[in-house]
Amino acid sequence: MAGFVCDGCGKCCTSFGKLIRIERQLIGQDYFCRDGTTGELFQVHVLPEFADEIEEEFESADSGGPQGSSKGCTFLRKNPGGSGYTCAVHPTRPAICRNFTCYRMLVFHGASGEVRGKVIGSRELRSDDAVLNAIWKNEIASLPPAPVMPHGATYISGDSGVSGFSGRPGSRVQAGITGAEPVGDREWFGQVQKILASHGYRGDLVE
Repeated sequence: MAGFVCDGCGKCCTSFGKLIRIERQLIGQDYFCRDGTTGELFQVHVLPEFADEIEEEFESADSGGPQGSSKGCTFLRKNPGGSGYTCAVHPTRPAICRNFTCYRMLVFHGASGEVRGKVIGSRELRSDDAVLNAIWKNEIASLPPAPVMPHGATYISGDSGVSGFSGRPGSRVQAGITGAEPVGDREWFGQVQKILASHGYRGDLVE
């Protein structure tokens, strides 16, 4: 299977990230921080593109203002190079962050009720259950991902099996040999749940 790919949703950093606080600034982009769960002190180095805003926020907090965002970790930032979020100290992030594996769905065995797998990141299954892994490989991994629809375009599917987008006059048509309807993220998980249920498993989405 493909390796884990972070989609930049930021959910992990808006939950346990609240427990990470800057204790003091060392020199320039280096800070001492504390893990609120363990009390551990650790050092981080802020990436250059976030250095000024992190320093300004820390100085404001040092003067009695709030530290970082109320929605999560002080180092959680909008991704300047694209959509989603990124970490301002990712190369030097602490162990609590390095050891975290996010998941979007828990997979239970219907008979025993035991957790047999987790769906993480961009639709990757992590499981020690050989049967579940086989189901994922043979029936779920091949489900089509949700396409990006061009502005003003309409999805079409022909008898020939060539599916794509019919755009406005003069626009480029994106097409692929698929024969299957494209599905959005929630619809994709809905299909996964149905396939799992047919084999005696249950998939519960994690919001």
